[in-house]
Amino acid sequence: MEALSTPKTFSPAPLRRFFEEGTTRPIWVRLRYLRALASEIRKREPALLEALRQDLGKSDFEAYATEIGFVLEEIAYVSRHLKKWAQPKSILPSLVQLPGRAHIRYEPRGVVLILSPWNYPFQLLMVPLVGALAAGNTVVLKPSEFAPATANAVESLIRATFPPEYVSVVQGDSTTSAQLLEEDWDYIFFTGSTRIGRLVAQSAARRLIPYTLELGGKSPAIVARDANLTIAAKRIAWGKWVNAGQTCIAPDYVLVHETQYSALIEALKAAITQFYGDLRQAPADYPRLIHKAHYDRLMRMMAEGEVLFGGYHDPEKLYISPTLLASPHGTLVEEEIFGPLLPIIPYTSAEEAIQYIRRLPPPLALYVFSESSATHQYFLEKIPSGGACLNDTLMHIGSSRLPFGGVRDSGVGQYHGRYSFETFSHARAVVKTPTWIDLPLRYPPYGKKLSLIRRLLG
Repeated sequence: MEALSTPKTFSPAPLRRFFEEGTTRPIWVRLRYLRALASEIRKREPALLEALRQDLGKSDFEAYATEIGFVLEEIAYVSRHLKKWAQPKSILPSLVQLPGRAHIRYEPRGVVLILSPWNYPFQLLMVPLVGALAAGNTVVLKPSEFAPATANAVESLIRATFPPEYVSVVQGDSTTSAQLLEEDWDYIFFTGSTRIGRLVAQSAARRLIPYTLELGGKSPAIVARDANLTIAAKRIAWGKWVNAGQTCIAPDYVLVHETQYSALIEALKAAITQFYGDLRQAPADYPRLIHKAHYDRLMRMMAEGEVLFGGYHDPEKLYISPTLLASPHGTLVEEEIFGPLLPIIPYTSAEEAIQYIRRLPPPLALYVFSESSATHQYFLEKIPSGGACLNDTLMHIGSSRLPFGGVRDSGVGQYHGRYSFETFSHARAVVKTPTWIDLPLRYPPYGKKLSLIRRLLG
């Protein structure tokens, strides 16, 4: 499907003029457009479901649960709390500020650029948009060119909901993204690979533009000796093969205690069969891979391990079945897989598992399966990660009340709910000092004032 026609070159100048007029600042305006956005999404739900099916083969259930419903829940949560979040926050002044008063004002950053990926082409574009709108910004959206049906549906949705000087969609390939990054923004929000994230950061740094980077990495699942294997297998299988493994927080590999290695593999086989049935044909509720180049990359990766289960594939349908692998090597253990291949690796001690994980940068997610709280705490303390689940996968992203983001190579900054509002706002410190009194302590000559200031500040 071809993209809707958009200019080959784009200037954010109209959005900056609109922002500087102050139109987006009133809370009632922000709430009005958030509600209008939710209404338009509901109206266009069938078209959005069809677009997600065309781009990624998502079932209606998965498309609604992980994309459309996810966005609607975020809009509802932010709308309920926005008035409270946006109120100036009084701060107790320090002794040297007395008799003044202090507060924090949450102010919009200005004109925001949001760059989104193809794996969740609706959710990962719209959830940052919700935060940017709630904070009072104007926004330019750049959807992924690899999900063209969803990009077109989003552009149509945005045109029906917002004036173009408030929110605009710019479509195009990587050249368009590069051109957009050369423009003057007040904030950049990027979701994608670590490699491209570094380029975004370099571009932003040249003009000292602040940014959030939501990246990825190799997120491990650790299955301890005392784990409930039936539950662990079902939850790992669900978290891994949602969207055919094309999820930034999917379990990238499993480290299982050597005494449970064979039993876990059997439990995973049972869970996969329960979920998807016969893998020789693409199951009805199983999405497809995004494009042929990604399929070919994953097929090369599959050759770097021993297939324990699955391994079925069809290049015409861009299908690779859920696959368990042993003895991984090469890129399979060094790069984020981002697909339906799951290496299973035995470990003998907790320290060995920790060292295996630490050889790579901190992951975006950590999953620990154990019946012991002490084991949970041990791995949480030893392994930094963007987020974590204990005896589950993916669920830490499922609430607008929790922050989502990475650390180091897996991301910079966080969002969702209030954290989105704060990300897209500038927390401005304000001190108001009365004129009915003017204490002389701060003014020269300082003379013997040092002893007094030591008592105040020491």
